[in-house]
Amino acid sequence: MAPKDSSSGTKNRKSEKKDEYLSEEDLALKEQLELYVKMVQDSDPKLQKDALERLRQETRTVTSSMTSIQKVLKFLRPHYRVLQAYYGDIEDSNLQNNGELIDNDLLKLVEQIVVFYMKQNAEHEAVDLIMEAEDYDMLVEHVDDVNYKRACLYLTSLAKYHQESSLILDFAYRIYMNFEDFHRALQIALHLNEMQYVKEVFTSCNDLLKKQQFCYILARHGVTFEIDDEICEEDEEMESLQQIINNAKLSEGFLTLARDIEVMEPKSPEDIYKYHLLDGRARDRKFVDSGREKLAATFVNAFVNAGFGQDKLMIGPVEASSGGSATSWVLENKEHGQASATASLGMILLWDVDYGLAQIDKYIRSTNTHIIAGALLGVGILNCRVNKNCYILSDYVHDKESSIRIGAIMGLGIAYAGSQDEQISSILNSILEDSKESLDVIAFSAVSLGLVHVGSCSEYFAETITLTLKTRNASELGEPLFRLLPLGLGLLYLGKQDNVNTRATTLLETFNEKIGKYCYMTLISCAYAGTGDALKVQKFLHACEHLKNGEKYQGPAVLGIAMVAMAEELGLEMAIRSLEHLLQYGNHNIRTAVPLALGLLCISNPKVKVIDTLRRLSKDRDTGVAMAAVIALGLIGAGTNNAKIAGWLRNLSTSYALFPSLLFCVRIAQGLVYLGKGLLTLSPYHSERFLLSPTALAGLVILLHACLDLGDTILWKCPCVLYFLVLAIQPRMLMTVDENLKPLSVPVRVGQAVDVVGQAGCPKTITGFRTLPTPVILSAGERAELATERQEIFPMKCSVHCYLLVYNECTLILILVCRYVPLSPILEGFVILKENPDYRDDH
Repeated sequence: MAPKDSSSGTKNRKSEKKDEYLSEEDLALKEQLELYVKMVQDSDPKLQKDALERLRQETRTVTSSMTSIQKVLKFLRPHYRVLQAYYGDIEDSNLQNNGELIDNDLLKLVEQIVVFYMKQNAEHEAVDLIMEAEDYDMLVEHVDDVNYKRACLYLTSLAKYHQESSLILDFAYRIYMNFEDFHRALQIALHLNEMQYVKEVFTSCNDLLKKQQFCYILARHGVTFEIDDEICEEDEEMESLQQIINNAKLSEGFLTLARDIEVMEPKSPEDIYKYHLLDGRARDRKFVDSGREKLAATFVNAFVNAGFGQDKLMIGPVEASSGGSATSWVLENKEHGQASATASLGMILLWDVDYGLAQIDKYIRSTNTHIIAGALLGVGILNCRVNKNCYILSDYVHDKESSIRIGAIMGLGIAYAGSQDEQISSILNSILEDSKESLDVIAFSAVSLGLVHVGSCSEYFAETITLTLKTRNASELGEPLFRLLPLGLGLLYLGKQDNVNTRATTLLETFNEKIGKYCYMTLISCAYAGTGDALKVQKFLHACEHLKNGEKYQGPAVLGIAMVAMAEELGLEMAIRSLEHLLQYGNHNIRTAVPLALGLLCISNPKVKVIDTLRRLSKDRDTGVAMAAVIALGLIGAGTNNAKIAGWLRNLSTSYALFPSLLFCVRIAQGLVYLGKGLLTLSPYHSERFLLSPTALAGLVILLHACLDLGDTILWKCPCVLYFLVLAIQPRMLMTVDENLKPLSVPVRVGQAVDVVGQAGCPKTITGFRTLPTPVILSAGERAELATERQEIFPMKCSVHCYLLVYNECTLILILVCRYVPLSPILEGFVILKENPDYRDDH
């Protein structure tokens, strides 16, 4: 015990020594606090209560400076453990608050701070505090018609980085509905994929024009939605709304844009190749493979003239190179080339169903099986996103020729993508259940079934595809087309996150390690696509760790990085950096997939840094990496007419003139760069990158997975896989229409979008703008605003579109009065304009 007494004595002496340096005022405060601590531990409840109240007053009132509060805490610090121990032993009494009372007090304080923030235009700080308190109902109660837009804008931006994104967006939806901001509420409903919310938006709105605008948004998103009596009672109005959802006027609007910009003249493949810009030797050099040259020209012609309804190869006869007689371009090709050429009619006549079917019908009656297969695929392409009945394809799914069956199956998948049509699903399901079917028929059936039920999480069809995977021969597991089976399964869970966990784990445990991991990576990448989940990106990066021989599942893992990280700009940039690192130490499977992942991250959005990386890889010694990089160049430049990419591809066409496979990829990339003569895009995002179209993403993912084995798929016997891109093709336009849905040309300002989340005041949302008449083309990252306002000055107070002026010591109000009011807050696609009743045309 002696050492302990010595130590205790030493501490007391040190304490006494420190007290010598305290002022009389500080010493009195210290002694007073020690007395209160002793009183708290007294047995008399009256003394306890008095001591607690005095301690509370000391810690709250002595706050004239930071030094004062520090002294109180410093003097109480030696007694913290004593007070904690006493608090733990004290029996329940009226002196001891329970947790609920403490929480209630805190919530009342939070509510007071939230009210203050809302009044001071600090909505983002109020939202942060509410999220810490986990009481979102408080936000719904304290927003008003002035600040709800800023608060919800911050909420929707925050949801990209939060684990409970669905919960946050659900409250944003409630706020929008409370203030009858139906267009924003509809976008939230589509983001959540809650069709009940979509129907609630329609039933809550009584304005027919607004409902028509809703239908334009649904059509752009590619969702199947049926208008019923609850939404609209009049049959005529019901039919008009359904026609908008079915994209009945999409072809007409696109051609209006093309005529306005004066690009209706058909383009030939030679116009794209631009031989006159090549040197003499390259221009005169003969192609090694004339069949592949014609096949490449078919795809280039289809991509460049997509949606225009006319071209120089297919719609009319062309002059043959020998003899000068008019022959059909289809017959100049062979086998798969004939199928691709016939199917290209669907691309050229895209969305124009009535006229297109008449053009394709004569090929369906052909005696050539490849031409029939291409015609059936062309019918499906023609009906993509137009939702016309094309059950005629179902008559050919059981044909004795496998090529015809595949053409019909692919056509059904493209035409009915996202529709969940029961009749089509039953047909495709029956094919998967037939164990005698060939692998190629089974593979495309699985993909088509996944397209029809994309994102549905259908356990019934998931079980069918799983059983098909289990029953196939072991020799087929290594075939290139086998990868389409797990991909079809993954499409059922596209964007559904945790719903896939059980199914993915089952596959991982069922098959051997290689096949199990391949299926697992494919399903997880699809399920978390567009979510921005950083943990899943880390898992994919871990799967890409260096292996001596490499594994097949690393390809889907690399694509998974891009699919998950494409949700927002910050994650996108970090994913690009991570992919750059993978190029340095990755094996063949990883390095082949990296260019494709970059192509998905920047699709139809050519970033300079990514262009430079892909240019370097397009000259890689590994042929597989070079071909993937060339295809990726076409994807990032799709529909942009990017001069830098086009020039580099022309140089590659000279370098690879003696290498048929590489040259074919170059030609495909050239066709993609000039997609729709620069009027179309492959980006699956719309509504200022807030909404991700599941069918568009599904089409891109199918192509990318096929490109993991370019030599054995697209370059061998499945070139028609390229046509799955039609699911992502959309006009990148702004078309304004009047209240009768007729084109209405108005001036708009088009500029680079500016992020205004959390910014004070009313900041400008675009920069570097130019004023153009509609219809106009919107590039990646651009935003449009109406420019139809007129300035008026009034000596009165106005709450909207006003700026303060001072004239002759009098305060005046400058009001910007718009002639038209857009019925959509986001000017993309088709936008209905309504006459502003407050606008006066007098001067």
